[in-house]
Amino acid sequence: MVWDPQQYLKFSGHRLRPAVDLLMRIPDFAPREIADLGAGAGNVTRLIRERWPDATVTGVEGSAEMVAAGRKAAPDVQWSHEDLGQWRPAKRYDLIYSNAALHWLPNHAALFPSVMEKVVPGGMLAVQMPRNFLAPSHVLIGETALNGPWRSKVEHLVTPSPVEGPAFYHDLLAPMSDNIDIWETEYLQVLEGENPVKEWTKGAWLTRYLDVLAGDEKAAFEAAYGMRVAKAYPKNAAGQTLFPFRRLFMVAQRKG
Repeated sequence: MVWDPQQYLKFSGHRLRPAVDLLMRIPDFAPREIADLGAGAGNVTRLIRERWPDATVTGVEGSAEMVAAGRKAAPDVQWSHEDLGQWRPAKRYDLIYSNAALHWLPNHAALFPSVMEKVVPGGMLAVQMPRNFLAPSHVLIGETALNGPWRSKVEHLVTPSPVEGPAFYHDLLAPMSDNIDIWETEYLQVLEGENPVKEWTKGAWLTRYLDVLAGDEKAAFEAAYGMRVAKAYPKNAAGQTLFPFRRLFMVAQRKG
C-alpha cells in the first residue's frame, strides 16, 4: 500500500481521539525505551515523547511517505522505516504502544504473544485497533469489489475481519500478564463534507483496493463504492454525517 498522509489526516481529530484515550489509560511509570509500532505521520508519537520526555522513543513505520511526515512532526524521535511484520528488534522495550496498526498484520494468535515477548518484565503493551469491519463502511467495500468488472483483480482482498473479539486477546495475553485491561468504545463521529465516510475509508481500508487498480477502472470503483456508502450514511437535517466507529483497546503489563 502507498499511504497518503494528507488523506489519512483529513479526519485527524477523530483519528487522534482513540490514540489519546489509549495513551491516557497507560499507568504512570518511568519507561526508558519506548517503541511506537505503526507510528504513521508522527502526530501520536509526538504525544508519547511529550508524556515521557526522558525516554528514548522509536517510531516504527512501514510507509516511506508516513516516515517522511513523521520526521517533520516529531524530529526528536528515532525513526525506523521497516515492515511491522518483519520487526525483529535487538532489544526489549519498557513500553510498546501501537495505535491503529496491528490489524494490518495476519495471524494475531502468534503476533500478539510475539509482540509481548519484546516487552521487558514489568513493562507495558498498549494497543488500539479498529473493530468496525462489519459496519456498512467496510462491508460495502467488499460488496463493490465483488460486483464489478474489477472483481478478478480485487476479490482476494475481501477477507474476514482481521480483528477478533476482546476475549480472544484476553486469552492470548493473560498468561503473560500481571495486569490486563481490555475494552471497546464506539465513537459516534460527526463528519462534515461531501460523502465523508468514503473519504474516511479512502485514508485507510479502501486504499488496499484502489492501489490494485489504475486509471478509469480505479475511478469507477471509487465512484461505485461512493454511491453505496453515501446511501448507507445519509446526511442529517444539519447536513452532517453520523459515522459510528468501534475500536478495541488493551493495556497489559508483562509478568515480572
